Amino acid sequence: MIYIDPPTWPGHGHLWSHLVSDVSYEELHAFAARIGVPPRAFERDHYDLPAHRYADAVRAGAAEVSSREVVVLLTRAGLRRRKRRDGGALPGGCEGTP
Repeated sequence: MIYIDPPTWPGHGHLWSHLVSDVSYEELHAFAARIGVPPRAFERDHYDLPAHRYADAVRAGAAEVSSREVVVLLTRAGLRRRKRRDGGALPGGCEGTP
């Protein structure tokens, strides 16, 4: 299943949502491609989606969840990749806060 949190994350003059899967990265990449999200929007374990694209994702079938639920879903699925202090990604499945 694909999930999206509300566009509340500021960056580059916009608000952003996180688009995630609780099944696989393949499912997530296929969904993102289907709605026209560029590959460069993928970061570690999610796609960053600008606020103006939120409704597109929901219309295409993404379930609306809280930002906290996004972390729980990724962690339970073993797909969570936390950001390292040096900017890289830790191995998948690591728990922690966003």
